Amino acid sequence: MKVKTISRVEQTFTQELATDRTKIHRNFDPKLHPFERPREYTRALNAVKLDKLFAKPFVGALDGHCDSVSCFGTSNKSLVQFVSGACDGEIRLWDLPRRKCVWSVYGHAGFVRGLTVAPDGNSFFSCSEDKTIKQWRMAIANEDDAPEAIQTFHGKESFMGIDHHWTNSTFATCSSVVQVWDHNRSDPIHNYSWGADSITSVKFNPAEPSLLASTGSDRAVALYDTRLAQSMRKIVMDMRNNALAWNPMEPYHFTVANEDHNLYTFDMRNLDRALMIHKDHVSAV
Repeated sequence: MKVKTISRVEQTFTQELATDRTKIHRNFDPKLHPFERPREYTRALNAVKLDKLFAKPFVGALDGHCDSVSCFGTSNKSLVQFVSGACDGEIRLWDLPRRKCVWSVYGHAGFVRGLTVAPDGNSFFSCSEDKTIKQWRMAIANEDDAPEAIQTFHGKESFMGIDHHWTNSTFATCSSVVQVWDHNRSDPIHNYSWGADSITSVKFNPAEPSLLASTGSDRAVALYDTRLAQSMRKIVMDMRNNALAWNPMEPYHFTVANEDHNLYTFDMRNLDRALMIHKDHVSAV
């Protein structure tokens, strides 16, 4: 029979002076600390959040508008050019690397509701509540010259949004109907209507050339095919959708931003339920 006696050295667990730190004995056996990994994960996550909080991600500001900025547009051909529109009808073209305004013009008599750049990157389109769509050149011959619209398209209602096709010379606008326009024609080539409510945004699919989608104030998301004379499908959400974006890698998927603080990703082949719900926003998206 073996007997093990407890042997302790007094210096290992006592203090020599009253000011010495109290020696704490720990047992690092993982069986006694089942929550060690979750605790370390929480600490690491909090450290990352604090790093991002104090990282100062602000890069710069583009100053110059006299009223609230209502929309902006970027070019797929250049990372330098950036256009913005304000509530007083002013349109500005910016040089992003230098953060400098290249030119500005009061192009509309009302809110500038949408801006979109043509695929070639040489011009862009603006739409407004004054029932007009205008095409502008990106570059001007002289900085002292006042920019002038290349052409103007007139509509019957105030426009709420605009988006250009990714490859050809057509663009779409939305008001109470969705209209598809061609650069070389003064009247729309297609008109799509579904209900009597206003349509707030419209987007072309980057991969499918004849497909576009819209969101409306009636809480609906509608799909259109420019090869057909009528709308394809429509779904109604519980609350209003404010914006829509297509997935550039998976052409059948799109995401809508909703008033209920969430984003919903759908597959247009099966609109009965959302593929993914993106949460954690604290206000309407």
